[in-house]
Amino acid sequence: MTEFFETEIFQYVLKPIIYIAAAYIIYQVITHLINQALVKKQMSTKNKKRIETSKSIINNIIKYLIIIITFLFVLTAYHINVTSLFAGLGIGVAVLSLAFQDIAKDFLAGISILIEEAFEVGDNVSINGFRGDVISIGLRTTRIRDYKGAEMTISNHSINEIINYSHHASLALIDLSVSYEADLEQVEKVIHQTIEKMNQTYSDLKGPIELWGIENLDDSAVVYRIAGKVKATKDFEIERKMRKDLKLALDEAGIEIPYPQIEVHHGK
Repeated sequence: MTEFFETEIFQYVLKPIIYIAAAYIIYQVITHLINQALVKKQMSTKNKKRIETSKSIINNIIKYLIIIITFLFVLTAYHINVTSLFAGLGIGVAVLSLAFQDIAKDFLAGISILIEEAFEVGDNVSINGFRGDVISIGLRTTRIRDYKGAEMTISNHSINEIINYSHHASLALIDLSVSYEADLEQVEKVIHQTIEKMNQTYSDLKGPIELWGIENLDDSAVVYRIAGKVKATKDFEIERKMRKDLKLALDEAGIEIPYPQIEVHHGK
């Protein structure tokens, strides 16, 4: 049996495979234990997104550490003196450092994102003009998915412009047009009645919906502005509901919402 362990097949083929398999098992065990611990912590804290972000970062750190350590063990399996290798790299290290400087920048940027709390997993953000939900944050890359399902993976060091829509309440805001011929007192009464129902039935409000007043006098319509604070990223959903409810209320009251028309005159 001892002779088998000294054969070239074991030393140069099986041994590296065993190292890689062992590294994979160790990675799965460690991440499982960490994830279980974070899940328990997540159940006892309100900041669930912070836990998900920490989980993503920690898993990435463990993965890269195990890859590096496993690589060094594989080198030793081929009887390569790792210590002398690093000592003798010299200029090669400088060349490699230049080649991998972007990776180093990604690592530093990933750590900076976590420390500065710029965004977390689950946040709705706009990064470099692309808006979506953050689905993962790694030491090298961040992944975002928009509402259509398109997914963008961006290097952390390339992140220049960040708009986070999840840190504060959003503003649901619509402009409602009514005809100049409409009785404005009646219009405002219908709007107030409808808003009162909205404030009682909408579950995602962070403050009352309010009629701000007449926003504009267009060529063919009087424009009212209606707005209210809602839960982060719920503004589009609430705006759609508001438009529908107000349209139904105005129709029921016989108040016309103007639309473009063309008058054609036939000359004699």
